[in-house]
Amino acid sequence: MGKRNIVYTILTAMLPLALTFAAAAQTTDNTGGGASPAFGSIPTPRPINPAADTTNPSARATQTLNPYLGSTPEGKVVDGEISISLEDAVARGLRFNLGLIDSQQADAGVRAEREHALSELLPQISARAQQSYEQLSFKALNIKLPPQVGIQLPPTTGGYGYSEGDILVHSAVVNLELRNRYKQQKALESASVLSTKDARDIVVYAVGTAYFQVLASEARLATAQAALATAQELNNQVTNQYNAEVSPEIDTLRARVELRTAGQRVVDATNDLEKDKLTLDRVTGIPLAQKWSPSREYDYTPLAKQADEAQRVENARADVASARQEVLAAELGVRAARDERLPEISFDGSYGGGGANPANYNQVYSVQGTVSVPLFTSGRIRSDEHAAEASLAQRRAAYRDIQGRAEYDVRVARLDAQSSDSAVHVAAENRTLAERALTQSKDRFSNGVTNYLEVLEAEEAVVAASENYIASLFSYNVAKVSLARAMGSAETRLPSLFSVQ
Repeated sequence: MGKRNIVYTILTAMLPLALTFAAAAQTTDNTGGGASPAFGSIPTPRPINPAADTTNPSARATQTLNPYLGSTPEGKVVDGEISISLEDAVARGLRFNLGLIDSQQADAGVRAEREHALSELLPQISARAQQSYEQLSFKALNIKLPPQVGIQLPPTTGGYGYSEGDILVHSAVVNLELRNRYKQQKALESASVLSTKDARDIVVYAVGTAYFQVLASEARLATAQAALATAQELNNQVTNQYNAEVSPEIDTLRARVELRTAGQRVVDATNDLEKDKLTLDRVTGIPLAQKWSPSREYDYTPLAKQADEAQRVENARADVASARQEVLAAELGVRAARDERLPEISFDGSYGGGGANPANYNQVYSVQGTVSVPLFTSGRIRSDEHAAEASLAQRRAAYRDIQGRAEYDVRVARLDAQSSDSAVHVAAENRTLAERALTQSKDRFSNGVTNYLEVLEAEEAVVAASENYIASLFSYNVAKVSLARAMGSAETRLPSLFSVQ
């Protein structure tokens, strides 16, 4: 019986250290390392920081590199603190995010180009009025009267005026090149609309990642505050024992160091939380001076399995559909280049009046039909064909690549979600064991069975296990956001992935 008690005592003493090593093996930081908090250390893990380098070297350069990290803040600052849910943050991002605004304006530019291409096919009508003053030389024009007339013309006609006003019409009756150019611009407009839809998915991903970073920072702050309360309690207990000459002074020194370290961790966690809120503000357009807090917690929810994700992704992903439209536009560009060799038929006409002055106008008109056939263009048409064919080859290659990339994104997001799902369960169990080990170590210390070092190690193990759980849950939630973006139509998929009714 005595041997079993000894073994139980050894295992209980080693459990905090084992949990510390286990947490260190699973905890990740922003550099991908695996170091857990050591005695007296103040780690500030940040798995993802969407605002990294947002103003270095210049804000304007960052707008060009990643406009989805910027926004156009609008709205007045409300007194007090407001609550913002994930849905509210996404809705704000879809209104004010700079990347989406840029995409929408690019869409407007492509639409204008399509309208211009259409105008080339439609009749062009214009009005013209002119007033001329001339003097002609009969000699220069070689105008002479026959000798038998017996009259000689003067050297010039003398000055005279002539005015004319008419309506001009021009229309391309048959021009296959212009028709295919219009179809090409129409396909590019469809591609631009789909690209804007894909930009909405990117905004959802950016907002979701930043929002869950805020939730993770809140959880880290709560963990740091709990660790501070525990350190304060233990510091009081050790101080009382030292005053009662039960504990050595070294325990009071360790307790004091741990208390100050825990207090600094709270300061750092608070700082990180405020910076992460500002990051979300920049992504969504929330005024930076507005105080807010998440309206709810997003705890672990299992991810429903969908076997046909890879088969549906090509139809759901807007970027894949956009690339398909760009291939169609490139094919039409090749047709238009080849159609430059075909004859063109156009119509020109005018109708109006002309005379010495508007009061004495006579009716004038003209009708003209033109057939133009290119015979020799010095290789211009051939070069246009080669350029269009090269563009088509590029668009086809990009389309095949984006097809594979879309399926890759779905598979990777699913694998990340499965891995993070398992990590959340393991981290939750480790946290429970670490908390039990800390309780036992505090009881043993209170009863004088062990020293404060064991309690300190158990407390650090709880901090490491809690951080590991927070990081695992954050990675799991971000993986679900990534899956929503990878499958397409992220703003409609997001509520179902997080069980929001």
